[in-house]
Amino acid sequence: MALNINTFSSLTGGSSYYKAVSHPVAADAATNLINDLHAADGVAIYDPLHYVEEFAALYSMEGINLRGVYAQDIKAVGQPVLGQRFKPVTDLADADADIVFIAAYDAEKMLHQIGHLLPSGCRIASLDALRLPNAFLTNEKTYLDPMNFATNFVFFRDGADNHTRLVTTNYWARYGSSDIRLWLRLFAEDGTVIAEWTKPVPTAGQTILIDSREVRKQFDLKDFTGQLFIHAIGVTGHDVVKYALDVYGDSGNALSCTHDANAWPADLYAGLPAPADGEEVVLWIQNSHPNTIPAGAISFKLMGNVSATAVETEVAPFATIPIAVRKILPEAIWPQQVEISAGKYFVRPRYEVTSDCGDRRLAHVNVERTDLKPDPGIPEIGNLMGKGYILPAPILPVDIWKTIALPTPMATSQATLPIALLTMDPDGREIGHLSLGVLLRNHTRHVDLSEEMDIEKLLKGRFGHMELVYDFSIGDEADGWLHSLFRFENRTTGNTAETSFGAHIFNTILTYGDEPQSYTGRAPGLSTRLFLRLGDTPLETICHLIYPASTPWHGTSNTEICLHDPDGALIAKEQLQIPCGGSRFLRYSNVFEMATRLKAGNGAYIIISDASCRLFGYHGLIHEDGGFSLDHMFGF
Repeated sequence: MALNINTFSSLTGGSSYYKAVSHPVAADAATNLINDLHAADGVAIYDPLHYVEEFAALYSMEGINLRGVYAQDIKAVGQPVLGQRFKPVTDLADADADIVFIAAYDAEKMLHQIGHLLPSGCRIASLDALRLPNAFLTNEKTYLDPMNFATNFVFFRDGADNHTRLVTTNYWARYGSSDIRLWLRLFAEDGTVIAEWTKPVPTAGQTILIDSREVRKQFDLKDFTGQLFIHAIGVTGHDVVKYALDVYGDSGNALSCTHDANAWPADLYAGLPAPADGEEVVLWIQNSHPNTIPAGAISFKLMGNVSATAVETEVAPFATIPIAVRKILPEAIWPQQVEISAGKYFVRPRYEVTSDCGDRRLAHVNVERTDLKPDPGIPEIGNLMGKGYILPAPILPVDIWKTIALPTPMATSQATLPIALLTMDPDGREIGHLSLGVLLRNHTRHVDLSEEMDIEKLLKGRFGHMELVYDFSIGDEADGWLHSLFRFENRTTGNTAETSFGAHIFNTILTYGDEPQSYTGRAPGLSTRLFLRLGDTPLETICHLIYPASTPWHGTSNTEICLHDPDGALIAKEQLQIPCGGSRFLRYSNVFEMATRLKAGNGAYIIISDASCRLFGYHGLIHEDGGFSLDHMFGF
């Protein structure tokens, strides 16, 4: 029951057509187009770009009096489409059709080409009926330019002791953008629109902050849990809206953070942890489309199992529903993992863990790849790539926090996973090596670094970092998509945060495929530009920077920590050197003195840059009562 849509390809990237046809404003206009097609005595469809089936997946064409579907590509002739078979467009003149529907944007060119083939007296319709107003467009001449669809969804809610705050910056300006605006539409839990507005972003580098409390006050809203749709207009350089998202309240128990939703729905998601004793885990399903998710279209199963349990609840267009893991899979228990069959109905979803002690944390699952196969070349590159793929994660100061790692299968073809966990001190010296064996898909192998690696003794109250790597001494299956969940627990209060990420090749001039990845342009990525949002007083901001290296690189980093005020002005700059293979744990209050922080004010942010190497970072906030948040940083 998956949607027949193409959202993203590892070869071509995200589909602009998908974003265009599923856009909420396009959905508003589609009703009139569909009504016209239903009212016609007969409809012929010209589908030169093979878009019509994806259109029909989002907007039902059942009941339309269809008189034929016509293709331009001879290879498509005779292939099935909408319950019929493609005919050559040269036969279009014989169609007994009241309307010829050209399933394309910028259809004037197609119309000019087939004008002599149109049935006598027919009317013309096209996807241009769904075209956004020009005020939404960066490039009016090419409608499906990716920059016309810099969009994303945001988990957004507000209630008592339960708020959300999106933070990012105008990073598009560094690519030449000006006069940027954000068009925003807020959907309630039932999918209805409860607010809509435009936010100007006129200044290069300025803070972009959207707080649920302020939105609620501006539009006089009641408690809500829903999703915010963002369309960035006038942008260049990036067609993805990147952001940090804080969930907060009056107490530290409500403090959590996550990040942007990855704007393209996928077939499968994985890495959802089963609840531990005393916990509840809820996955927030948020329909990303203008059509209803049918009952039974989404299902959950324990990772590695065959049988799945369907969600027997419809989800209205753009609506939000909570699914409690314990109810749908009552046998699931931590450290088991859950796989979600999503059918491309929603973007990467968030899950929320609540404990009996009142602690609450939000994180996201990850896309489980269906297009990957084990790569026999990966085990062979060790002589040139050293460690090869590395998944780095922090070991927070061990006198305050304990750290747990749970590797998570993230490709449907992955049957086994041979990995090891390395621990590193702040200066990059390896202080521990633990082989996790050859893990099966249904494994429950997790590592508590305190129990298995005596990390407190090794680090003596300090911080460090860990690296998950392939262990080819015990197995040779690798696909380069190594993922893990990382969980951090305050030893005194029990407050917990968690995040997850995947492996990359770091800091080598040699390339393998698209690794080491670059934020823009081709591999290798050998520089850093990370965004660090700052919490407002009394919250303290933390940052853990890691300098992973697959092969030896520069002996130390040459890192700049640049503090900007909300208007983007540079307030202060500090230098930092991190040993190759090492890490640094930073607190905002320790990097910049009080007078500087006051000058920057609330809404300030930090850009961490380095032209000499690629750093990987994690950020978080600390509440005075022990609550904290942690997630990986993003760059641009």
